[in-house]
Amino acid sequence: MPIYALDDQIPTIDPDAYVHPDAVVIGSVTIGAESSIWPGAVLRGDDGEIRIGRRTSIQDNAVLHTTSLHPTVVGDDCVIGHLVHLEGCTIESGALVGNASMVLHRSVVHTGAIVAANAAVLYDVDVPTGALAVGTPAVVKPDRVRPEDISSGVETYVMRARWFRRGLRRIDT
Repeated sequence: MPIYALDDQIPTIDPDAYVHPDAVVIGSVTIGAESSIWPGAVLRGDDGEIRIGRRTSIQDNAVLHTTSLHPTVVGDDCVIGHLVHLEGCTIESGALVGNASMVLHRSVVHTGAIVAANAAVLYDVDVPTGALAVGTPAVVKPDRVRPEDISSGVETYVMRARWFRRGLRRIDT
């Protein structure tokens, strides 16, 4: 798997995390235990820091970047879907960001909130606990989330990472 230092910025990856061989991790990136980074995902901590908590999945082709002023922080027990773009934002523990959505500078997705697929959470948006952010630009709809929608995704990807760590093997070489 391509894991790169950039000058003195060196990724820190917990030994219990799973990083797929086709993911890319660069610079100031921290990945917590039992988290998983899937094929095509790029975590580029060049201008600032990216922190991924425990038991969080960063799914296929997601792009996480940062800014010099605002780190990108994803808490514990989060689901970051396929094709997601996160930059300079905070995703608190126990949140879900749906496929092909984006969350941008200074926005916060609070614990127990969901950003729906294809939503665009633009600058300085607050998605409160239990809310669903939908559309482009995102509109926040309070009290629309069922917690099991998040927890089941977390458990699925923790188990999937264990399976891939154990069973994935390349057969074309």
